Amino acid sequence: MRHFAGLLGEDEEKWGIIGLCHDLDYEKYPEQHCQMTKVMLEEAGWPEDWIRAVMAHGWKLCTDVEPQLPMEKVIYATDELTGLIMAAALMRPSRSLLDLELKSVKKKWKDKAFAAGVKREVIQEGADMLGMPLDEMISQTILALRKVAEPLGLAG
Repeated sequence: MRHFAGLLGEDEEKWGIIGLCHDLDYEKYPEQHCQMTKVMLEEAGWPEDWIRAVMAHGWKLCTDVEPQLPMEKVIYATDELTGLIMAAALMRPSRSLLDLELKSVKKKWKDKAFAAGVKREVIQEGADMLGMPLDEMISQTILALRKVAEPLGLAG
């Protein structure tokens, strides 16, 4: 999220916090995903636009909050895309994001059995909402993940 905020001239700190907290409820409340995060963030006094962005990442999956703002569109698209990219990195001999290229992810994209739980239509729709070609969306997300490859355990 911070990477995309920088690309779009937005607040990197704000976007980064939202990215970190968007799945706050998932492990404890998988059946109420997004809904419990909303409750927690409201109780913590979070700004409404931050809560809306968190909710928008689950549009059509677990919420009816349609992404409208750039931050909402980015989190909607990249939530699924990061899963695909990290799965692709784990399949490499290096187990690293640092040498992962667009063509490798595109090859995995076409294989519907690979990371079958990743909703590719959500990624495409999110890229379309942003007016960003899919290849650019994937490339920028790879670059974003490379910045945090070490803490993700994907630096080889």
